[in-house]
Parts: sequence; C-alpha cells; structure tokens
Amino acid sequence: MPTSTNPDTTSKPDLGNNGGPMLSFRIGQLIFVLFAFMVALDLMSGSFKLFGKDFANELVSVTTNPFISLFIGMLATAIIQSSSTTTTMIVGLVASGSIGVPEAAPMIMGANIGTSVTSTIVSLGHIGDRDEYPKAVAAATVHDFFNIITVSVLFTLEVTTGILSSSAQSMADFFYSTAGEGGKTKGILDYTTKAFAKWIIGLTATEGYPGGSPFITLPIALGLLFFSLRGLTKSLKDLIIGRVEKNLNKYVFGNGLKAILWGFGITTAVQSSSVTSSLMVPMVASEKITLRKAFPFLMGANIGTTTTALIAAFFLGSQSTDALAIAFVHFFFNAIGVLILYPIPIVREIPVFLATGLGNLTLKNRLIGIIYVVVVFFIIPGILIFLTRS
Repeated sequence: MPTSTNPDTTSKPDLGNNGGPMLSFRIGQLIFVLFAFMVALDLMSGSFKLFGKDFANELVSVTTNPFISLFIGMLATAIIQSSSTTTTMIVGLVASGSIGVPEAAPMIMGANIGTSVTSTIVSLGHIGDRDEYPKAVAAATVHDFFNIITVSVLFTLEVTTGILSSSAQSMADFFYSTAGEGGKTKGILDYTTKAFAKWIIGLTATEGYPGGSPFITLPIALGLLFFSLRGLTKSLKDLIIGRVEKNLNKYVFGNGLKAILWGFGITTAVQSSSVTSSLMVPMVASEKITLRKAFPFLMGANIGTTTTALIAAFFLGSQSTDALAIAFVHFFFNAIGVLILYPIPIVREIPVFLATGLGNLTLKNRLIGIIYVVVVFFIIPGILIFLTRS
C-alpha cells in the first residue's frame, strides 16, 4: 500500500523561524513611521503659527482667489507627486489658522487633479511598445478625466454657493460636539509626539524668533511628512499589494461596486492613490483587465486617498475644527464625484471615451503622451497662476 503524504506540509513555507521576527519588524516600522507622521503634523502646524499674522494675511490674500487656490493645489501635487502630502499640508495650514476652509477647498480640488500625474508618468514607461502604450495612457488618464470632470462641476458649485465647505463644517462641528470638551484634555500624544515636536521647535529659537524659527522647523516638518508618508506607503504596500495583485482580476473586478470597494479598501490601507492607480496602468496595458473594469476601481481609490487627511485632521482636531472640516471637503469631493459619474452608464462612459481617445492619439505620435503631462500638469497651472496673480 502506498504511503500517503500530506501536500500541505510541502506547499506551505515554514514561518516558525522568520514569520515572528519579520512581523515584529514590520509592526515596529509601522509604529515608527506613524510617530514620525504625527510629529511632522505638529511641527508643520507650529511652524505656520510661528510665521505670524503677516504670513497669514499674505496667504489669505493669495488664496482668496479660488482659481489661484485650485492651480496651486494642482501644481504643488504634480511637483511632489503625492496628494496625501499636499492635502496634509493644507490640513496643517487650516489647523494653524493661516487660511480658512473656503480658501482651502479649491486647493484640495486641485490636489485631486495633480495626484494623477504619477500614474500618467508610469504610462510613459510603455512608450517603447506600440501595442501597450495607447492602453497605458488611457488607463492613466481616465483618472485625470474623472477628476477634471468632477472639479468642473463641484468647483463651480463651491465658488457660487459654498456648499462643500459649509457641509463639511457642519460635519466637523457635529464630530467635535459629539467628542465634547474632553477632546481638549491632555492625552498620551501630548506627552509624546506633541512634546517631541515642541522640543524640536524650542531648539531652533533665535533672537529674532524666540519661540522657534519657522524657516528651520517648516523644512524639517515637510521633509519628515514626505518621508513618513513614503515609509507608510512602502511598509503597507509590501504587506498588501503583493498578495492582492495576483488575484485582482479574479476577485476584485467581478462588478463595479465591488471594484469601487476594493479600490477604496486597498488605497486606505496603503495610504496612496498613486500606488493603486499606477498598479492599474500595466494591468490594462497588458490586457489583464479592461479599462472599463479598472475605472470603478480608480473611483474607489480616489475616495480611499482621503483617509490620510482625515487621520491628520482628527489628530489636529483639538487645535481647530476647521482642520476636520477641510478633510471632510476632501472626502465629500471624491465621494460626490463617484455619485455623479458612476450610477448612469452613459455618464460613466465619458471619462473612458476621452481617455481612450487620448490613448489612440499616441499611435499617431508617441510624444503626445509626454506633451500631455508637461502641458496639463505643469505649464497650464503655472501660466494661470501667473496670469491670475498679476
């Protein structure tokens, strides 16, 4: 009689030696980057306050024009290729009282357009393959057109009625009143991240800035914010994306609603819509999934990316309910965008049609993809900021 064998004993890796230490390392890494992220928030908010009223007045005079705010948000995000960084900076500005929610709302919208530059640049990596390049450009720019269409609708409504900022303020006031005055009592963060940030600010005190020099603390805060978000994205990406990518087509794209939820969940987990949207580019380019199936996933990713600003706002909420309000503006903007574009099939086809058309244009001249990135994300915002400001 043949000896029976258990296939599980050979197919499963032995995690006894490596699983525990590796998991402990990743948990420790995650705690470290979260600590750095929170310190960066306090440093940034404190730095803006150190600039004084003149800085706040100058900033308000610039952002009073909603068009300038829109293009500043777009250009800043395109340059640093991270809407999470930009929106967190905006939350910090609002928390410090430098600008108000109505002035910051258009910047949030601009950041949503600017964030799609990453996946568009990723698509340029397929420029050498005539078959894949048009599909890659279409996969990247469908995200652009979604944000552009949403901005064209909601920016107009916000400028004329203030509906986004007022709704978000009401939501923030509700959460603040629910939390009660206890939200202002000291907790563990006051003795850890806040105390550490205050200590760093104290080290930079000069004769001209006895409370601390914002010219030193702000670059430290922005650098720490950028690298902590990158570290957070990388550590979570290593844990999640590698496992999910193999089964995306099988489990994620069964229907549109499921794709939206998966896009939201994965982006919330890795704290970066740039990662999840860039993941779609090679998959559509290689025809593993269709553009129509990828589009709902990208809509969900747009909502998922709002969690970074919400985390930052809840952390800074004791300083200002406005910080929470601008984070809700970000959430409402992306959620309403999905409600506008997804339910009606003919409307849902508009971004897909535009992106496919742009992808097909690259068959005539491959430089069109490069020109599109440079013109839309850098030249147009730069020129419009200059013209509107002058």
